[in-house]
Amino acid sequence: MSYHIVVCGGIVPDPLQTLEPVMGPAGPSLKNETMLPAVLDPWAAHALFEAANLARNFAGSKVWLVSLGPKAKLQQVMMTVAQKAPFELVPIDGPAGAFTDPVGVSGALAAAIESIAGLDRQRLLVFGGWESATRGAGATMQMVGERLGIVDQFQGVDSLAPREDGSFEILERIEGGRHQVSVCAGPPALVGWATGSLPEPRNNPQVGMLNMRTIMPALQKARAANVAGSAPQFLSVTLPRQQRSTKVVKDLSTDEIAREIVAWIKED
Repeated sequence: MSYHIVVCGGIVPDPLQTLEPVMGPAGPSLKNETMLPAVLDPWAAHALFEAANLARNFAGSKVWLVSLGPKAKLQQVMMTVAQKAPFELVPIDGPAGAFTDPVGVSGALAAAIESIAGLDRQRLLVFGGWESATRGAGATMQMVGERLGIVDQFQGVDSLAPREDGSFEILERIEGGRHQVSVCAGPPALVGWATGSLPEPRNNPQVGMLNMRTIMPALQKARAANVAGSAPQFLSVTLPRQQRSTKVVKDLSTDEIAREIVAWIKED
């Protein structure tokens, strides 16, 4: 058994930087966004590491990384990511950030996946982050699967264990801090990863050099994508207001406390 694994992963500003939203002539953005260093979305990074581990254990498997973002930023990020795991990059030149609409993003990702030459749908596994460090929509991967016609979808996955008969045992997060164990008959399937169980791989310069041979030509040929479509219109963007209001009261019932909290929220 071998797999064709496509990982959907965007780039995000380094979370160690100060991120301040501003309104520009083209809409909302981050202050000094072009100057901010970028990294691969941490949720997508887990998906990439899990994909590379699965491909390593099944000979003949291959991993593609489909990523939407400005070409200059993608090149910057790939210099580091390329050393983590072997993959073939499928870049999409477009905006990246918290103000892109998941409908448009999912359409661009699905179109890029369908354009991959030699992709075998009978061996296809689509990996991605359960959510995102920027968008946090929790819906992008589901929309990608729907556009590709993949009905077996699992979100919030911490573990995927292949079986000898070609099926998978999947550990999936559910409500109440519990996990659900599911069995999938096999590909095609879509998996939205949570944290996974693998550590971040060490940098391997040899893997990086092999990856960069295909990454640089792919970036030069990256197609531009307009993901705006019918995206929502933002009237303003600001940082959440920091406010602390403390009151010490004894012998209040839970209903009275709840009413005070609701009243305080409505004041904002």
